[in-house]
Amino acid sequence: MAGDLVLITGGTGLIGIKIIQLALKAGYSVRAAVRSQAKADAVLATPTVKAINPGPKLTFVIVPDILADNAYDEAVKGVKYVIHTASPVIKGEGFTPDQYETELIAPALKGTTAILTAAYKTSGIKRIVITSSEVAIIPWEEFIAKEVDTVFDDTYKIPFPAGPYSHQFEAYSASKVRALKATEDFVKEKKPEWDIINIMPSFVVGDNEMVTDPKLVSDGTVSAAFAQILGGDSGWGAVPSTSVHVEDVARLHVEALNPKIEGNQNFLAVSEGARGTRWEEAIDIVNRNYPKAVKKGILPNNGVASTKRTKVDASRTEKAFRFKFQSYEAQVKSVVEQYLGLIGEEAA
Repeated sequence: MAGDLVLITGGTGLIGIKIIQLALKAGYSVRAAVRSQAKADAVLATPTVKAINPGPKLTFVIVPDILADNAYDEAVKGVKYVIHTASPVIKGEGFTPDQYETELIAPALKGTTAILTAAYKTSGIKRIVITSSEVAIIPWEEFIAKEVDTVFDDTYKIPFPAGPYSHQFEAYSASKVRALKATEDFVKEKKPEWDIINIMPSFVVGDNEMVTDPKLVSDGTVSAAFAQILGGDSGWGAVPSTSVHVEDVARLHVEALNPKIEGNQNFLAVSEGARGTRWEEAIDIVNRNYPKAVKKGILPNNGVASTKRTKVDASRTEKAFRFKFQSYEAQVKSVVEQYLGLIGEEAA
């Protein structure tokens, strides 16, 4: 219920900062786990948090190393809910094969088990919401490498894919599979007093108030849509036809705290229904909505993107949460408008 204290991990990430903002707007008290005081200050400096002016309803706990033993033991004390979104993501130049296990898989697994173990040792927690991923339940080859007619939904399950991994994204996918399996095993073995909901986003696209340098706007999964607008190539190759607005992902996390949503479920977060996202359509979206910026060369809008068809059905999520995912056009526009704002240009 509104007013209850919720611990949010990973609050300085693309999804996490939106969760903090929406949780505060919904009336929750928030304790954000961050790696340093500088990260806490950055959260407080975001325009939305400043506008909310949360005062004592937003506090912070410093967790410098999520791989440390008992990392979250203090952080969970006194909270009613936990939203765990802290996990490694692929950014910039990414990781080399010798880093896959240490930088992607181990942190994802240890971070998840650490929050579960800490919650198990305390009392009063009612629900834990975890940021998983669609790749936790979709086989790597069928997701990224080959087109199949299978329509994946949130009941799909796959075994942990053992290495070696051919690509850092394959290792990232393995990290999500392994974390999900560890979560399911924990609940089955320990039978905790709380339940779990896994939110499984696709490629997350949207504005990020933690980013204040326009050069960093097109980072992570956002680049799949935005790199082409800046005249480049995301480096992802043909991207699966699944995307979701970051605001919708955050909304799912916060609304999943409502006990009316039955626990111990997985919910996919994928927009555009059966048709899916066509990444290259960002060029047309920008031409139609920001012609002045394109004409001036501020948005070159002549880069390259391609789409690999992947069928994912998230209709059960929309039905359970009673809202429709925002379109790819809305996703693109939110990033473009943030970028234009950061460089001091009008969104026209």
